[in-house]
Amino acid sequence: MLPLIVILFLIIGFIVITIKTINVVPQAHAFVIEKFGAYFCTWGTGLHIKIPFIDRISKVVSLKEQVVDFPPQPVITKDNVTMQIDTVVYFQITDPKLYTYGVERPLSAIENLTATTLRNIIGDLELDHTLTSRDVINTKIRVILDEATDAWGIKVNRVELKNILPPREIQDAMEKQMKAERERRAKILEAEGEKRSEILIAEGHKEAAILNAEAIKEAKIRESEGEAKAILAVQRAYADSLKLLNEANPSEKVIALRSLEAFEKSADGKATKIIIPSEIQSLAGMATCVKEIFDNKNSHESR
Repeated sequence: MLPLIVILFLIIGFIVITIKTINVVPQAHAFVIEKFGAYFCTWGTGLHIKIPFIDRISKVVSLKEQVVDFPPQPVITKDNVTMQIDTVVYFQITDPKLYTYGVERPLSAIENLTATTLRNIIGDLELDHTLTSRDVINTKIRVILDEATDAWGIKVNRVELKNILPPREIQDAMEKQMKAERERRAKILEAEGEKRSEILIAEGHKEAAILNAEAIKEAKIRESEGEAKAILAVQRAYADSLKLLNEANPSEKVIALRSLEAFEKSADGKATKIIIPSEIQSLAGMATCVKEIFDNKNSHESR
């Protein structure tokens, strides 16, 4: 029985050792391998076999992009204002060997490097510039961190200033300043609106006066044109009557009769003085004589 038990234990041990020698590296990971305590190689994704008691997995490294949120750090601006700024760093391990052997506690190293870099950059800026230059600060910190962490096998992709917290009294002063600025802008907009309204009203009155003047001018022009056309029509009618009269070739008796009719219309009792032409006087006398002859003749006949 004893030999069987020994053989059984040997088989189980062989199976365990065999299982231990077979390693599968998952996606986006890397295994740093040491042989007799020294760096040997880096395993990538896939199936790998390790020599028992000789090869050892020194470190399992994640190649994914990682995010670290560092606590707020006190910084002093150029105009001696102390603020609390917390940063968020996005980094990725590009060389597992350098990450494993390059620096002890890499995250702590990145945090301290970020804090010192942030103090150096903010120390050259005033408060107002600090609050309005986040993109510039982020870019400067990222460039400096990326250059410093190359020796550690780390690539810094982005750095973001999460919060910038000035002292409470500074915040109160900024709020008052913003309130005053908003009130000033509101008054300016209101004044500009009133100005624009008055300008539009004045322009409306001006256009109305111009249109009124144009209308009066147009009415007078049309009235003048109407009078001119009326006069022209009368003159044309008079000319046509003269033309017809000349074409009819009237005798002196017709002309005399027309003269008497015209004299009758002029002597309608409204005029106080009447000047009678000599031709009409002779015609009137002749008409009187003719009337007396006819009257005498009628009286004799009646006798």
